[in-house]
Amino acid sequence: MSGAGPRSAAPTPGRPHPLGATPSRDGVNFSVYARGAERLDLLLYDGVDDAAPARELRLDARVHRSGHYWHVYVPGLAPGQLYAWRAHGPHAPERGFRFDPDKVLLDPYGVAVAMPAGYRRAAAAGLGRNDAQAAKSVVADLRRYDWNGDLPLRRPFAQTVIYEMHVGGFTRHPNSGIAPGRRGTYAGVVEKIPYLRELGITAVGLLPVFQFDAQDAPPGLSNYWGYSPMSFFAPHAGYSCTPGQPLAVLDEFRDMVKALHRAGIEVLLDVVYNHTTEGDADGPTLSWRGLADGTYYMRDAAGRPLNYSGTGNTLNANQAVVRRMILDSLRHWVRVMHVDGFRFDLASILARDHDGRPLANAPVLWDIESDPVLAGTKLIAEAWDAAGLYQVGRFGGESWKEWNGQFRDDVRAFVRGDEGMVERLANRVMGSPDLYGATPREPAQSINFVTCHDGFTLEDLVSYERKHNEANREGNRDGSDHNLSWNCGVEGPSDDPAVEALRLRQIKNLLAINLLSLGTPMLLMGDEVRRTQHGNNNAYCQDNETSWFDWSAVECHAGLRRFVRGLIAIRALRESVRDAHHLTLAEVMQHARVQLHGVRLGRPDREHRSHSLAVTASSLSGDVLMHFAINAFWEPLDFELPALPEDAAAAGAAWRRVIDSARAAPDDLVMPPGGEVVAGATHRVGARSVVVLFAHLAAPGPAPR
Repeated sequence: MSGAGPRSAAPTPGRPHPLGATPSRDGVNFSVYARGAERLDLLLYDGVDDAAPARELRLDARVHRSGHYWHVYVPGLAPGQLYAWRAHGPHAPERGFRFDPDKVLLDPYGVAVAMPAGYRRAAAAGLGRNDAQAAKSVVADLRRYDWNGDLPLRRPFAQTVIYEMHVGGFTRHPNSGIAPGRRGTYAGVVEKIPYLRELGITAVGLLPVFQFDAQDAPPGLSNYWGYSPMSFFAPHAGYSCTPGQPLAVLDEFRDMVKALHRAGIEVLLDVVYNHTTEGDADGPTLSWRGLADGTYYMRDAAGRPLNYSGTGNTLNANQAVVRRMILDSLRHWVRVMHVDGFRFDLASILARDHDGRPLANAPVLWDIESDPVLAGTKLIAEAWDAAGLYQVGRFGGESWKEWNGQFRDDVRAFVRGDEGMVERLANRVMGSPDLYGATPREPAQSINFVTCHDGFTLEDLVSYERKHNEANREGNRDGSDHNLSWNCGVEGPSDDPAVEALRLRQIKNLLAINLLSLGTPMLLMGDEVRRTQHGNNNAYCQDNETSWFDWSAVECHAGLRRFVRGLIAIRALRESVRDAHHLTLAEVMQHARVQLHGVRLGRPDREHRSHSLAVTASSLSGDVLMHFAINAFWEPLDFELPALPEDAAAAGAAWRRVIDSARAAPDDLVMPPGGEVVAGATHRVGARSVVVLFAHLAAPGPAPR
């Protein structure tokens, strides 16, 4: 760790651009935005746990301020230097000022963060100085890395299968096979890349990797998910395998990205630009609040934070300075860290003005969409927020894809046996044309998922009727009560073979619908091996075996993992997946000749009490047909089968069963062109099960009759 540099080196005024700490051959330029500040002090530390800075530079507004930007150039400093800010000014929340000259402040543009062993979130919220308990920013030279020619992969959404995973939880379990010092780290993910490749996923969607405050949790627990950002530029130091070396995390993160790219796997980041860990008016002063509270946050007339995020504060995303910070952050992760895309947490907040009113054309969203640095980058919106703004199907812009919450809810409801769901399921399977069909959108517009980090795992969805969040120490009041789950007759674990068989079948049904529907599928980490959180549907504060990937399940549930791997492979065989990224949803529906049925051909049963649906579709070239029959009824049903074209049948083409979720592994999935030949005009589909038939035609032919 570098020290504070020669004491005799005289600072110079420096320059306001670029923001952050920019090293050069002879020193470092520092610049920070602090509207309303009367004085700023640059604090230089020798050690992250030091109770006082080794050097404190008091900036003179007449020399070191340009507008609202404070800047200074300090000769003799080098990468590795620890630094922070102290801001002096009025405490007038109604005017947007919450200055506290006792508090050590992170640089909002700092690209690396050092966390002291004695870090205390409470010290940043209480009275008095907190130097020894405060995080520090670290000067870094971002040019010092060899990418070996690596570039973002830019795979079309139509060829994408996303695996939502947690960097720490993926390898932190003692049975992960990872060395203790590397468990729960970026390096640990690298060691598990063969598992991801074998599964067949093409992109990992990483839960937040921006530096976050693990202490933002109930007493005695830890913030596990990471939706509590302390920085928008620095990777989370807690995922480093070299503690005490805050610059090493930059290389470890980039090593992970580079290794995933070499394996053909894209890296998507879950980004939180809607709030920070500074929380409500009683929260800690860590960075933005102590520099320009009224600029960075939405607030009411009395200066109290507006809370559209459900976490206590809301970033003022459409304010010019905040817009620039968000854009600069995204560019940083694309240019410097080579990530392939982003999923925006509570993205609808970005569509609100400074008073919280929804905007028809939010400036920050168009800034992101039109930025040339971000062109070709995957942009995914969680198109709702915690205050009721729900924009699924109508999120702004042209390049944004959306988490389809309607897909999740409708598929869950249909599979558990709810009535009145056939029409809704038909829309979800066909790419949600009721949501996206009115605009020229590709089928991949919809990010289809049944489970995600927020809510039940797939195993828990079929094992619990209600949430069991007592371990979160919030009286089981946290987490959603709208789970659309069914426990198959027993709450929690069961040793009844019939219950177990039904649960496995329901899991396979949900996976098959998710992975074979039009749209971009997303899987939750561990669903392929029945990972359970024991009914906890809000495990944000459970950094323990409740949330971690249990690697013993990989062999215990090898049959299900094989089933998932086969579903992904079958999806990749469909030409509509390979080639449809340049077609709109309407064009794909036309060229693939999608037809809906019930148990009778051409007659989808839309009655309220119906529990069955069948879909026939061709490949875009017309040489492959697929028939997808879904039975959510509690008794077997006989589905009529389409007749194959006469010339194809004469040449030996036949329907072959490739998927039957009612069968045990390995007979539940057989890769095309294999599979048992299905003869006759009908096929029986078991109770609560899914069957998929394929027919390979000798040459493109007309649609089936």
